[in-house]
Amino acid sequence: MDDRFSAVAALAAVAAALLLAACDPQRISELEEGVATEADVRARFGQPEQIWDGPGGARILEYDRQPAGQKNYMITIGPDGRMSALRQVLHPGNFALVQPGMALEDVRKLLGRPAKITPYPLKDETAWDWRYLEPPNTPMVFSVWFNPDMRVLRSASAPDPQAPENR
Repeated sequence: MDDRFSAVAALAAVAAALLLAACDPQRISELEEGVATEADVRARFGQPEQIWDGPGGARILEYDRQPAGQKNYMITIGPDGRMSALRQVLHPGNFALVQPGMALEDVRKLLGRPAKITPYPLKDETAWDWRYLEPPNTPMVFSVWFNPDMRVLRSASAPDPQAPENR
């Protein structure tokens, strides 16, 4: 019975994530940089996954669409309480910024919460995976491997094995 409940709960979570992701373009269109307030952002996106300190007193609200989605958003709220930037962060330009030696927290601040975390005890490594769309619409996975000190060892992109065309 517990296994069935877990499976149903997992499916419900995936369905909810897909529904949220489907609403993102509408929510984004309702927010204007320099005009929208943090309250406006929260009214449309809800509680952020994480809040990071940004430059010059700004705050960065993290909104993840992983594991079911293929986007993560970082929304910057300036010191004046207004939205100054809304960025979808899962794209090749950001992936190129991930370099060997980089700290795990810096990767998280750059890309948001991953879709999957996989420990590899025999290699003494941990892999983080993010699902994304390679332009124009190829489902991919970006992976980062960390050493025991949680520093980047390497990274790579590959076709998403969960995508229907890759099964």
